[in-house]
Amino acid sequence: MGLTTGFYMTPSPYSDAATSEAASKFFDQQTLYQLLQQQFGFTEFREGQQAVIETILAGHSALAIFPTGSGKSLCYQFCAQQLPNLTLVISPLLALMKDQLAFLASKGIAAASIDSSLTYDQTQQVMRDVRDQRTRILMVSVERFKNERFRQFLKSVPISLLVVDEAHCISEWGHNFRPDYLKIPQYCQEFSIPQSLLLTATATEQVKLDMAKRFGLLAEQVIQTGFYRPNLDLSVVAVNQQQKLTQLALTVKHYTGAGIVYVTLQQTAEDVAAHLIRQGINAAAYHAGMEQTVRQHIQQQFMQNHIQVIVATIAFGMGIDKSDIRFVIHFDLPKSIENYSQEIGRAGRDGLLAHCVTLANLDGLNTVENFVYGDTPEADNIGQLLGIIASETENGRWEVQETPLSTACNIRSLPLKTLFVQLELLGVIRPSYAYFAEFKYRFVEDQQAILSRFNDQRQQFLSQVFAHTQFKKVWGQLDFDSLYQQHGCERQRVVAALDYLAEQNLIILETKKITQVYDVQQQALATPQQLQQLTQQLSQYFSENEHKEIVRIGKLVDFFELDRCLSANLAHYFDDHSVPQECGHCSVCRGQIAVLSKQAVAPLPDSATVTTLLEPLMLVARAKSLPTPTIATQAKFLAGMIMPMFSRLKVKQLDGFGRFSAYRYQDILDTVKKVNS
Repeated sequence: MGLTTGFYMTPSPYSDAATSEAASKFFDQQTLYQLLQQQFGFTEFREGQQAVIETILAGHSALAIFPTGSGKSLCYQFCAQQLPNLTLVISPLLALMKDQLAFLASKGIAAASIDSSLTYDQTQQVMRDVRDQRTRILMVSVERFKNERFRQFLKSVPISLLVVDEAHCISEWGHNFRPDYLKIPQYCQEFSIPQSLLLTATATEQVKLDMAKRFGLLAEQVIQTGFYRPNLDLSVVAVNQQQKLTQLALTVKHYTGAGIVYVTLQQTAEDVAAHLIRQGINAAAYHAGMEQTVRQHIQQQFMQNHIQVIVATIAFGMGIDKSDIRFVIHFDLPKSIENYSQEIGRAGRDGLLAHCVTLANLDGLNTVENFVYGDTPEADNIGQLLGIIASETENGRWEVQETPLSTACNIRSLPLKTLFVQLELLGVIRPSYAYFAEFKYRFVEDQQAILSRFNDQRQQFLSQVFAHTQFKKVWGQLDFDSLYQQHGCERQRVVAALDYLAEQNLIILETKKITQVYDVQQQALATPQQLQQLTQQLSQYFSENEHKEIVRIGKLVDFFELDRCLSANLAHYFDDHSVPQECGHCSVCRGQIAVLSKQAVAPLPDSATVTTLLEPLMLVARAKSLPTPTIATQAKFLAGMIMPMFSRLKVKQLDGFGRFSAYRYQDILDTVKKVNS
């Protein structure tokens, strides 16, 4: 595995320094197999499962690196039945939670989740079941830990094991990095969790070392199975942009069964799906811009084989447990080798032959890189954010709604979340609790009929709630402040009552504008010097991450132009060196070496033309009494990147927006610098 004991420092005091007495109970092999049969109906473990289970049941933490669809989840599901206390699972997607809960229910294993789909009363019931040890497994998102009430609840519950699914999100060196995952080692310490189990399918040597270091793992606690999947046929087909749609249709028609076509942009998903339909192929688009109900319907149709091909952004796939996907085609370049691996990993989970085809050229490379540059906030914007925190904090408390803040600072949602986490890790802010600023409802039954259902005391309380609701025609918005000032009605009680009425189908309830409340260390933001120093520190952090991501894209291009076995090199990238040097069934092994090309583009226009294209942006900003857009913002405008400021100014309709999208961002930036010099 490439891991050596000498690398690791002393294990952290909360990983497994003290072995849990109950966890270290001896389980011989015969007992393990008996329990596997009794509890899950399986006669044998898959590769790696037993080693992970034995490590956990011996009282140690573990990192399990198994290919997609190889049974990582069974490791914690099995252990949870043998451990004395709660197994807490952090999962990245609600869909994944629901799938796993359904599987556990089918095996008669008591498990539950706390998530946004539950009512207040349902959440309270889950908590009672956990406290009473009726529930053995609890699944949550990492963002749930921001809730102060949830953290207080965890402190009242003994926890045997913390499981982190998609654990590569912990590492800043990994793909799909989720900033909130950085705080998980702190949570282990805060809630006195003795053991951790980290699960992932994609971990390079560097990511592996990073995860192990953060959780104090020894080399023997890292269990990695072979990455290579012999049933996947990998092909890279060099094709120019004009021929892509034709080549795609031919490729899809060549295969039978269900397939996924991955694209980068939402509009591309729509356009490509429409083209395939015109070619007589049963296809549908899928992306995050669609309504959730529409996405769910399309997913269900695909699962039931009513739709053959899904044309999707990366929003589709994680949480999809369809074993008979026969082909995965990348119409656009993936974001990284890690993303590529995860996406092709959804094919052929039944062990039968599946084809993974990349229609490759370098024309879309700018788009992939621009996602990276767009997620790097400018130093001025970071400074603006810190200034807002300092000025809006009262008595050590800061309340914020993410969307308006994103617009005000011109920082996209993901980097804004990353900034919050970095400020937490630096001790500047700490999440306290969150609440919905707006509660709107309308009556399903007559108001008096609703009141008549309750005793006098509750009638009086509900009458006060209704009286402090401002109705416009049908919908009414509740004024919590006036309700509290006049009657002393606590917000928590009011929310619980509204949840109950909605659950009983007496009202239809809508909640909006989630507000996060932070405790702020005001001394860290007290002087201009402190603000400047912190701005520089955070800006440097983002610059380093930007560089890492651009390097990662370069490695992706190198991979697709390999003249050596694709399967072997993909396995080597993920630190699996046990594979044959030639698989015999990838495009390179068949003698088809891809040479990727890019359409020639004319040189960038002269300064006068660039100035003309930028002028409407400047005029719109002045009209809105906004500061002159920075050089970087001007470059992003010409590149067609989506920024919060651009949505506010409605710049998509301006002639200059996206005019230079065919060029590298760095070249655009250099040109704009010359114009402004």
